[in-house]
Amino acid sequence: MKKLFLTGALLIFVVLQALAVESLDDFLSQKGIKKVRTLQNESTFERIIEVLIEQPIDHTNPDGESFMQRIYISHVDPSLPVVMVTAGYDAKYYHTSEITAELRCNQIMVEHRYFGNSTPDSLYWQYLDTWQAATDHHMIVSLFKELYPEKWISTGISKGGQTVIYHSYYYPEDVDVRVPYVAPLNFGVEDERIYSFLDHVGSPIERRKVKKFQKMALKNQEDYLDAFKAFSEKKSYSYELVGGVEKAYEYCVLEYSFAYWQWGYVPSNKIPGKAAQSEKIIEHMNRVAGFDYFSDQFIVEYRPFFYQALTEMGYYGYDLDVFEKYLKHVDNPIFTFTIPESVDLSFNEELSVDLQHYLNEEAENYIFIYGEYDTWSATAVTSIGDSNSKIFFKEGGSHRTRINNMPKEQKEEVYTTLGSFLR
Repeated sequence: MKKLFLTGALLIFVVLQALAVESLDDFLSQKGIKKVRTLQNESTFERIIEVLIEQPIDHTNPDGESFMQRIYISHVDPSLPVVMVTAGYDAKYYHTSEITAELRCNQIMVEHRYFGNSTPDSLYWQYLDTWQAATDHHMIVSLFKELYPEKWISTGISKGGQTVIYHSYYYPEDVDVRVPYVAPLNFGVEDERIYSFLDHVGSPIERRKVKKFQKMALKNQEDYLDAFKAFSEKKSYSYELVGGVEKAYEYCVLEYSFAYWQWGYVPSNKIPGKAAQSEKIIEHMNRVAGFDYFSDQFIVEYRPFFYQALTEMGYYGYDLDVFEKYLKHVDNPIFTFTIPESVDLSFNEELSVDLQHYLNEEAENYIFIYGEYDTWSATAVTSIGDSNSKIFFKEGGSHRTRINNMPKEQKEEVYTTLGSFLR
């Protein structure tokens, strides 16, 4: 009798799963959504599919030119919540958010406009702004709420986290909970709060070691330039856009302190000194700062990111006071070299002010997550007024800070807060 009961339960489960698949397929078919492929499944989901959604290039002109936006649908059950992951960049590589895994619910992952496969045939730069991107996400939420009517959570990392904030700023009713990770709120193309942060982060000994390495690498750059060139040639990096290989080298040295604290890959006792071979110095510098960041190849691929940083989202430069006497090529450390001169780079100074006002006066149900030592924490959201939102800083954490690598008590508080927002 018990065996028959189990068989019947299994049959009901299979039938329900088949109906869920059918309803998802029917929904996509009814909406004219093009399925690209089915991905290898994970145990959390019934299946994962990649689809393309048609979006206007300019949402104020919905009948004008359009582009196809890539999203991934990780389907479990329409009666469960949805986690919407805003990639912020391209979404070449699918991943499951730790929040989705924790809740065992549905997920929709969205590639940002002008990145990856979501790039229009013609790059009209004026339509790459936060409102147009937020409206892309609004259209996706509005569409898929017909299939997934339960609670919605938006989340993203770094620029993806900024995208979460912008989306709810423009469309506050779209989602129920927002979880931006390591997302800065910058107030200019060169937010100088970065400089103060780098003067105080970590211990005095660690900061001195970082600065000593930078001075050594600049003062003796002729000793290391050949190794830098050889490493770059091996990786097929070219540096025409930044102004040549010598200038690229100086930029990489200036970037070193920002990247050192941002990622936390190397402890200070592993920073090499002058006695190290030039190849070791270069390998270490690349490990910390990443030479590809100033390469033509990276700049061209991530030009949409630099454009957004220089027009609305803000960015950083480098404090040259300590290094000026060692510099031979860099004189204006602002990232305008990443964008063609013909493109207008007027910065919207009011947007971040308005965004801070929104976070202070209107925003609810946010969980902000930061790493204490992450350089981007210099411009973290720290003011949320009387909101029920919460801000978490992982002690000693970097840009790699996630809920699941937080201390146990902090992790539990994050998920408890999330649960309270979902009730």
